[in-house]
Amino acid sequence: MSHSASNIHPEFDRQIPREDKEKLLGQNGLVIWLYGMSGSGKSTIANAAERVLHKQGRMTAILDGDNLRSGINKNLGFSDDDRRENIRRTAHMAKVFAQQGVITFVSVITPRHELRDMARDIIADDYYEVYVKASYELCEQRDVKGLYAKAAKGEIKDFTGKDSSFEQPVAPDLIIDTEDQSVEDSVLSLLEEVRQRIKI
Repeated sequence: MSHSASNIHPEFDRQIPREDKEKLLGQNGLVIWLYGMSGSGKSTIANAAERVLHKQGRMTAILDGDNLRSGINKNLGFSDDDRRENIRRTAHMAKVFAQQGVITFVSVITPRHELRDMARDIIADDYYEVYVKASYELCEQRDVKGLYAKAAKGEIKDFTGKDSSFEQPVAPDLIIDTEDQSVEDSVLSLLEEVRQRIKI
């Protein structure tokens, strides 16, 4: 059942201002959007960075692609349209978190320019784009989830990097190369880059 736009009445102006929530938390909201191929290290870096910030007294959240696909995005597959909807929903959720003053890590493959552009358009100034770089060959060697082995057998359709392309980024805010950098160094470089943006 569709709803007419005339029946939608947003009440943002009646809510507590974002600035008041950020003042309460002592931090600025931000969306750190980590993307790259499966096995590149996105979730590992997000989880490690969150732990560091948590110990520093920061309020954080993680929106992980696999977790979201087990819940709110459970009905989506990996076709172009479903990938687009997956990113659209995730971006809007991340935007809501950031507007509450929460430092939000997003860990999703986001394989194409148009998807990253859409996320940036939705999240606007709170969007910080991080490309977690690793070659298909290295990710295949790691194969933490066993997905590359399944893809090689033809058991997974539209697998990113094999059947479905991964477009190299043009101008991300940060590139983390996990082929040459440890998790610890990756986290340090990421948090150093965003340090000023999350401080109130």
